[in-house]
This record gives sequence, C-alpha cells and structure tokens, in this order.
Amino acid sequence: MKLLKVSLTAALVGVSALGLATAAPVPTQAQGNVPIEVWALRDVVSQVQLSPDGKNVLVHKVESREGDYLLEIYSADDLSKPLRRLNADPMEIVTATWVSGTKIYGTAWQVVRKTVKGQEEDVREYASFFYDLNENKFSRVDGNFGLVNTLPKEPNEILVSTGTAVGDSTGSDPFARFRPRSYYRFNLETGARTLVLRGSTKYPQATFDNEGNPRFTQSIDPATNKLQFYYRKPGDGSWSQFLEFDLNDVNNVATVYTGLPGLAGLDPENPNLGYFINWAEGEDKAALFEFDFNSGTLGKKIFQDKDADVMGIQTHSVPGNDRMVAAIYSGAKMERHWFDQEEKALYEALEQQIPHAHQLSISSRSIDGQSMIVTNRGPRDPGSFWLVKDGKLAKLGSRNPLVSPEALSDVEYIRYKARDGRTIPAYLTKPNGTGPFPLIVMPHGGPMVNEVVSYDEWAQLLANQGYMVLQPQYRVSVGWGREHFLAGFGEYGKAMQDDKDDGALHLINQGLVDPDRIAMFGWSYGGYAALVAASREQNIYQCTIAGAAVSNWPKLKLVWGRGRDSAVDKYWLDTAFGVNPVDEVSKVNIPLLMIHGDVDRRVLYYHFTDYKKAFEKTGKEGEFITLDGADHFSNTLMYTHQQQLYTKMLDYLANDCGPGGL
Repeated sequence: MKLLKVSLTAALVGVSALGLATAAPVPTQAQGNVPIEVWALRDVVSQVQLSPDGKNVLVHKVESREGDYLLEIYSADDLSKPLRRLNADPMEIVTATWVSGTKIYGTAWQVVRKTVKGQEEDVREYASFFYDLNENKFSRVDGNFGLVNTLPKEPNEILVSTGTAVGDSTGSDPFARFRPRSYYRFNLETGARTLVLRGSTKYPQATFDNEGNPRFTQSIDPATNKLQFYYRKPGDGSWSQFLEFDLNDVNNVATVYTGLPGLAGLDPENPNLGYFINWAEGEDKAALFEFDFNSGTLGKKIFQDKDADVMGIQTHSVPGNDRMVAAIYSGAKMERHWFDQEEKALYEALEQQIPHAHQLSISSRSIDGQSMIVTNRGPRDPGSFWLVKDGKLAKLGSRNPLVSPEALSDVEYIRYKARDGRTIPAYLTKPNGTGPFPLIVMPHGGPMVNEVVSYDEWAQLLANQGYMVLQPQYRVSVGWGREHFLAGFGEYGKAMQDDKDDGALHLINQGLVDPDRIAMFGWSYGGYAALVAASREQNIYQCTIAGAAVSNWPKLKLVWGRGRDSAVDKYWLDTAFGVNPVDEVSKVNIPLLMIHGDVDRRVLYYHFTDYKKAFEKTGKEGEFITLDGADHFSNTLMYTHQQQLYTKMLDYLANDCGPGGL
C-alpha cells in the first residue's frame, strides 16, 4: 500500500461535523494552563474502528462531562454526518467491535448496587449486544461475554466466552487465567448460542485458532500443585500435556506470577506450528520460541532481547491474517523486533507522517488492505485516531482534543543504580523549564505487572503543574527479566521501597531535582508504597498521597490465600507486603493524604477505614478523602471522581505538602 503525503488540512473531510475534533484550533497551552476540568474528562473518543469491508466507521465517544458513551456509525466515504447514533439507555455501551461488514458486537454495563460486600464484587451488571446496521436493530444477550474470535471464514458466526467483556485493566490478577470460562458460537443471524467448550478446573480456558479449534490451555493441578500446559492439534477431541512446573519449588514462582510462559500465537499457514514465550534453561530474559504441535515440544529460539522479556507478538494488520510480523518487548516504549519487512515499512511510513508519533498501532484495517484506522499514543499525544483511505491520511480525533501537544511534556526512558547495585529501568516525565524541579515519585500498581509508559495522564497532569515525575520499574516489575522479578520477593516495603527512593536520589545527584521538594503519589500497590514512605526513617519525602492503598495486608491475605497451599503461593503470601502500613501508623513522620473509592472491588474500602481509625488514635494530622461511588480501575472512574481527585491532589501538593507546600 502506498501512502501519499498530503496536507492534513485538505484531508480532514467533515471532521468538525464528525465530532471527533474541535471545530476550531485549540489555543497553544503552556505549563500550568490546562484546567483540571480538561484532565478530568473521560476519553472523549475511546475507539474508532473500520469495518472489515472498509465501508463503514464505528466511533465510541462521549459528548459531555457526565454523559454516557454512545456509538456513531459513518460511511467511510462521507464523514460529514453519521448514519446511526446509538445508545443503550439505561445502560452504557462500554465496548463495541465490528464482527462483519454490517454487524457489531459489544458490551454495556449499568450500576445496580451501591455497596461492595466481597472481594472482586462488581457494582455493575453487564449485557452483550449485537447490532445489525442494515436492519438498524439491537439484540441483547444478558451476561458478561467477551469476544474471542470473529471466525473470519464463517461470516455469520463469532466465538465468545463468559466473564471477559471488561477485564482487569491493571493486569494484576495472576490467577485470572485459571478461572473456568465457557465458550460459545453465536450465530449473528439467529442469535442462537451453541456451547463449544465448557471450562473446568483442569482445562479452565483456551486459546482458539481462526477456525474455532481450541489449541492451548493451562491449569494448576490442586492435588500435585503443578502448573501444567496442554495443547491440541486441529480436530483433536482431547488435550495432550507437554510442559509442567512444580509449584512446590519456589524457584518456579515466576511461572505463575508473571503470566509470561505460554502460547503467544499460531502460524496460519502451518496448523502444527505455534509461538511460545518462555525462559530458556539458565537464561534471565524470556524469549520467543517455535512450538511444534506434532511433537508437543519447543523448537528453535526465534528472538530474545538482551535487556527485557519478550511480552508478546504482533500479527499482520489485515483481519484474518494471523501471520506473525513482530515480537514485542519492553523498552522506551513497547518495542518491535520485525520479521515482516512490508509491515515494518508501513509502520515507518506512518511514523513519518503522524505528528508526535510514538506508540503506533494499526487498530483496524479492511480485508483488501486499502483502508485502515491508525492509533497513536505518546508523551505529546493523549491518543489520536487517523484514517488512511485512498492514499490519504486524515486525523479523526483524540482521546482528549482539549490538550495541545505544547501543554504536554517529554518522557525519557532512563536506567539508574539502586543502592545494592541493581539496575532499575524508569520513565521520567520532564516539565517545561529548567531544574532543579520538585519531584513526584509515582510507583505503578500491581505490583507484579509490566508498565511501559506511552502516555500517562497523571504524570502529564503533574508535569503541567511544574513537577517532574519518576515512574520506577522497581524489582518485582514484570518484563525486565526473571531475576529482576524474583528480587522483589521478601522485599515489599524494603528493597522495593529503596528502589523508589534511590531513583529520587539519582535525580538529585544529576542536579534535576530539589532535595527539599519531593513527594510520592501512588494508586493500589503504589498507594501502599506511599503509606510505607510516610513512615520511613530518615525520610526523603515532604509528603505522600496514597490512593486506593493496600493498608491491611493480613486481612486481605485471608481472602487471597484461600485454596492456595503450594510453596509458590505461600512464598508470595508470606513475603508480600512485609511492612504492613496499618501497623506502622505511629511511625508516620510527614504529612499524609489518603484517598479511596467506597465501592473499590480490588482493594476494599476497609483498607481506608482501618488505616484512618488507627491513624486517628495517634493524634497525628492527616487528610482522608472518600470518592463516593468510585471503583478501583481507571475505566470506572467518572468525571466527578477524577475532578475531585485531581483538585484535592494539586491543592494538597501546593499548600500542605511539608513546610510551605511542594
């Protein structure tokens, strides 16, 4: 496909009417000029997708601060007005995707409860739906179903599974893949549902090929405490085991808690060839291997990076073509090691034409390859959507069109040494101007997750107010090698905490940061780290802000530890959160702000109330803010939640963080 360089202004056909971009240019914004009301917006546009035949465009958008998401459908030849405007009142559409040239499959949710009484209990109910563009008709399917495969060779059927419509946006639940799901074929014409595979304890979930054949599964045998992998060849009616890890050996803890070993993809031209991610014997970085379905064995190593784990693969951008084109690994962004030179050339051409190109993705493409939607996300781009059609490139809109590139800050990928000599990767968001700057250390949640920063709203919000932001990939972070991950066990609140402090000290030594103006802000595990930071001796921080923080680990451990009796599980349960914040309240020696949603399903509200009660007994001064109706995950935080969070956070940093504010 040939891309023609044309004026973007000339190519923007009907964009103002489309509603995906502001009708007038956004004024240039400088540091500190973006109001909180802009940052607090939900993604104005969360998705733009091209139908497989290239004829229509689906847009998932919200039109007001407190409004619900709706769908608009446009002809790709005329973006001046939508063919359809759809909502799911009283529910809200949260996902939607083309499954044929005229049919859309999606999910809607609705808040139906006001309280969370148990771990992982959701206040929402879910429904799936089909929409037929030709008939302008919705069909509802009650239940939380997620799309598994569009079955490209069967235009009237798709494959779905239970319990996957809106997943854990943090990826911090290592046991999600072991919970049984059932898989169904849905007929797009009749709405009939046919069971394909019912998940069980031994075979809980499955990876399917484009023909709808189950090909791979994994489970933990409760009798032997072994993690076991199984495969099938096309047409097989039973599973064959090919690999297992003894979970009574703590050396195998990474195989469960990183989620890395596993099938990454299938070769569409050879049904007996797959791609598997694993650590080779004696090697630290996870690599990509061939997998032979005939013999059930790993073959040659295809790719391995010297500094980071392979995290996955990328397949061809044309729908239905599952040919592997790149391996994905962590770095300054999610880096690609290319195997397909045509796809590489296409991405490079797009990068040359899209302003502030960083993490590009062809999110949808027509079957003939001639049209596509391209997304970009990066330090100077909150997330933009581009249409490539007839050799022309047109910007359709942005996740936040009210934030200009000039108001955003560059992000630098750095590596520094912790006090014990360990190398810590990190991302540094730099405000405009010259240092030394006040610093916010912002550890990610999880903590056993991979965080590669492309665009981070919290970091950009803080940088826009003049703060430098450090996001350290402390030990136990996933994606930087098995040894880096394992080094965090037994070190929660200890060496893991040192990694964060040492990043701040590194920046002080570089002359970039004012040593008397440092704070920590984190969410979930990051909130835990902020509570620990508040009680450390020889404190380097002027204050901490703990959001949705784990504060009472023993109480949570009783829930998370049920049914887990392997040595690996006990190793994690007994070494995680070695410093328990609720027991450390008397040691708090700097100002503390704690914020929590009262319907948080992952870190239940008792973590907030238990800590607040214990803290108040000490007679110390702290601030405790509840976000009414707020859950744990970013996609559940509404405009009012984010406005309250951002307003309080910035006011606290400016006025109450240490003597005179930060």
